[in-house]
Amino acid sequence: MADIIGLGLDAVAGGIFGIFGTALGRIAGFFERKQTFEQEQARWGHEIKLHELNMHAQAVETEMELALAAQAGSWAGLSASIIAEASIGPASRWVINTLRLVRPILTLLLWFITAWIFLKAQTPAIAEAAVFAATASTLWWFGDRAPKPDVLSVRK
Repeated sequence: MADIIGLGLDAVAGGIFGIFGTALGRIAGFFERKQTFEQEQARWGHEIKLHELNMHAQAVETEMELALAAQAGSWAGLSASIIAEASIGPASRWVINTLRLVRPILTLLLWFITAWIFLKAQTPAIAEAAVFAATASTLWWFGDRAPKPDVLSVRK
């Protein structure tokens, strides 16, 4: 009889030990899956950062290409202007000096007309509009001719 009771106790102990082993395996599996998930999240985070860096690099490259195209277009326009000017042939000195006076004379004429409108206008709104137009025209006229900053050296 003691053999049967010992056999039963061995079976119960084996069952408890088996259940305990299964529980330990499940707990270890849970932590293993959790660690794998965290590792995947870290990998996904790195992939997202890499993707963002690639997008930023492509944006910078596109900006550089646009700046180079704008610079090339500017040089092409200047070159065409110089070629057109050279094709006219030699000009006398008084013609060249007269051409150089066009912008200053137009600017003075614009401001004389603005002063005349300012003095003769019955409504302040008309005088203000004339001053605004003259100022905008003058700043555009001279600002458009100002040297352009080097696009590539302005970059951060």
